[in-house]
Amino acid sequence: MPKVKSVEKKIWDIEGFNVAFLQGDRDVRGDRQGLPQYPYVNGARNDWTVSQWKERRFDSNYPGFEVAVFDGDGNQVHGGTKLGTLRDTYSDE
Repeated sequence: MPKVKSVEKKIWDIEGFNVAFLQGDRDVRGDRQGLPQYPYVNGARNDWTVSQWKERRFDSNYPGFEVAVFDGDGNQVHGGTKLGTLRDTYSDE
């Protein structure tokens, strides 16, 4: 079973944005093991909101955890942010 940091990296690779696993308000250590790998091979649609992504992809695969989603500047984004807008905050450099 992968570590938290491995799953966070896989989400980046597939979805194109950074996340952090949380339990309550606390960040989950990256070396924590026992999570299933992120099961998707294609990113969610750009017209989905962050809340839709959390509900449809994150919550069902990682019960007991919450997730923070970050823009390209490292700021946590609001649930109403469209994924296309979020992805656009990351530079191609």
